[in-house]
Amino acid sequence: MPRISLWNDGRHSSNYKFMDRRISEMYTMGGTGVMLHKYLGPSTSGTQLVTTAAQTAAGPTLTLGNTANIAIGDAVYGMGVPANTNVIAKDATTITLSQNTLQAVGIDVTIGISANATQPAYTNQSEKNIQDLLLMENRDRTYDSNVYQMRGIYQVADQDFDLSQFGLFLSSGTLFMTFHYNDMVDMIGRKIMNGDVLELQHLTDYDPLNNDLPAALKRYFVVGDCSFASEGFGPTWWPHTWRVKLNPLVDSQEYKDILNKITVGGTTTTLGQLMSTYNSTIAVNDAVIQQAQADVPKSGYDVSSIYVFPLEPDGTVSLDGNVTADTVSEDASDNEDYADTGVVTPDQTVAGYLTGDGLAPDGFPVVAGIQFPSQPNVGDYCLRTDYLPNRLFRWSGGRWAKVEDVQRTDLTLGANNQTLRNTFTYNPNQYTTYDITGNAVVRNEKQSLSNALRPRADNS
Repeated sequence: MPRISLWNDGRHSSNYKFMDRRISEMYTMGGTGVMLHKYLGPSTSGTQLVTTAAQTAAGPTLTLGNTANIAIGDAVYGMGVPANTNVIAKDATTITLSQNTLQAVGIDVTIGISANATQPAYTNQSEKNIQDLLLMENRDRTYDSNVYQMRGIYQVADQDFDLSQFGLFLSSGTLFMTFHYNDMVDMIGRKIMNGDVLELQHLTDYDPLNNDLPAALKRYFVVGDCSFASEGFGPTWWPHTWRVKLNPLVDSQEYKDILNKITVGGTTTTLGQLMSTYNSTIAVNDAVIQQAQADVPKSGYDVSSIYVFPLEPDGTVSLDGNVTADTVSEDASDNEDYADTGVVTPDQTVAGYLTGDGLAPDGFPVVAGIQFPSQPNVGDYCLRTDYLPNRLFRWSGGRWAKVEDVQRTDLTLGANNQTLRNTFTYNPNQYTTYDITGNAVVRNEKQSLSNALRPRADNS
């Protein structure tokens, strides 16, 4: 008589199948309804072209029709194209690859072209694809248009304070839910994985604080981690349940394919608009910027309130010509001062870091223009706006002497902002160049170092 053993040498025994059916019934009867949005993979990126002619044999040349948007050095992807393949030459209808295809590529075969090798142009839709190989991110995600109804079980817990850290924290609302393993695979064709989105129907909020909402607030969670549940292993040592870690979904780029397709309450309002805090965040940000502009309108230091004495060549304070109604040393018989005698203006301003503002010291008037006045008086100021940066001059009697360069600038992004943050980081300008075949290529003036330092073929 053979020994009794629940383990059946790697096979699912009748004992396993009996217990698995009972566990499935438990999830069907006692589990909560879950609507699952299946993650299909990152959205298609790069340029997708179709071959217009078939290869007679494996080789380096592909016929794609219009190749205007393809550059020398671009990465190539597709069925039959080896990994790490680039474009080394092209004409109006064909491209030449850096290595031969694995087999002859037929007609109407999709070929992906990417200007950045770290962001592949996949020609297949797969949850195993990675959109950004450098940052290891899938920012633009595609979800199945079908919604799968499943049953899950989890332990409901209160939102308690967490005292295990270095202070008092409120738990984040993370849930751990289990699903029947075989039912899950039969339903969606695979295991639940990172990136899948679940809607927990029993957590729908029908009484939100905002009474203007057109529908009840649904609760969505994103799968963050998955594994077999320890409590789901039966006496036969085979697992029956699949455990997932759920984090609350937020309105972000990754889930736009879901949030922007679901409308609520029979209106045109999308779920993303309902869940988004974008408008509130923008309002807060605009208020902060408005106050910041009032507090610090320009870069550098404001020295306009500092009085500057005119100086003699030896560095002493000059008092000549500074005649006012309070001057007691002057009388009507004085023949040195006349009605048009003006005050002596300073020939320099307060020196410091980013203090040049284009204003004359002590509030004297300034004439701005692209040329100097034809008949200036000694001490007159002129701001030349055709200089970059603008430059303030003073007429000394024989020449226009430089006083300062305008260094202070608006901090708000725009035409008046001359900081590197505005002129370089936010530079939207483009320029047109031509490739070896004479085709016009429009490029951005602002380019990342990975593109600017990218090696290109000598004949490009």
